[in-house]
Amino acid sequence: MEIAATSTEYLRITAVSQAAGSVINPAAPPRFAFLSASATGNPEASDWVDGEWAAPHARVLVGPSAGAVTLEAGSYAVWLSWAAGTEVPVYRAGLLTVY
Repeated sequence: MEIAATSTEYLRITAVSQAAGSVINPAAPPRFAFLSASATGNPEASDWVDGEWAAPHARVLVGPSAGAVTLEAGSYAVWLSWAAGTEVPVYRAGLLTVY
């Protein structure tokens, strides 16, 4: 994934929760974290920002025009988490390059 530092747009990640083969529609919004690609370890509580569901995607508005997060040029590991019943999965979902 790539985005210009001056652009404001949705970053979308496909995310589906299932139980016994049936899709669960999580009530809580998905949460995103953007850590330096060279960082080790998991995101801290203060790293997370709320996104929203646009089935089958979790999405978050990224950029300087009212985005949930504004990122400087660099490479970021994108993390995704959401509450799904009693589970709260946390995934490193990919890399984002901001130029």
